[in-house]
Amino acid sequence: MSDTTTAENANEPRLITETGLDRRVADIIEPVLVDLGFRLVRVRMSGQNGLTLQVMTERNDGTMTVEDCEEVSKAISPVLDVEDPIDKAYHLEVSSPGIDRPMVRRSDFIRWQGHLLKCETSVLVEGRKRFRGKIVSVDEDDFRLERDQPAYGEEAGVTIPFTALSEARLILTDELIRDALTADKKAKAARAANENFEEEDRDIE
Repeated sequence: MSDTTTAENANEPRLITETGLDRRVADIIEPVLVDLGFRLVRVRMSGQNGLTLQVMTERNDGTMTVEDCEEVSKAISPVLDVEDPIDKAYHLEVSSPGIDRPMVRRSDFIRWQGHLLKCETSVLVEGRKRFRGKIVSVDEDDFRLERDQPAYGEEAGVTIPFTALSEARLILTDELIRDALTADKKAKAARAANENFEEEDRDIE
């Protein structure tokens, strides 16, 4: 796993975005999230519990707590009420991306390089649209997978352009769980240290 900085993550556009109503909701709430120091991962309407608006988000450092979810929910609810993009009653559900997270930005691929991924493309890449393998390298416009289950006659390595992606998600493994928990712990410790420094700085003033 590679580290990326909070500054790099703050304004990075998503490679995979929504369509239709989901896109309309995303356009409404994303500026609110950015102002709060969060970044949008995904918006999805589902028929779960009647109608559920699922908003997946995280802080720029990749962390997300229960309190963060509550903060985001309280911030976007009134905005959605005013804009009223959904003409039916719905339940708002705010969550973190989780460990086996959707991969929607180039920095996601850099950060989780070395881990297993499954993805789909909108066009054929080397005769396929579905892939599964380890992220071995990331370039400006594409990334390279080493397939763990190549078909007979296929090369293990495949290069996939970011522009071809329609969906991508990490595969849950013991190694991923360990690295994700370690990264979360480091990020939260760094944030706490920074908050303590800012409080001390204000005390001096």
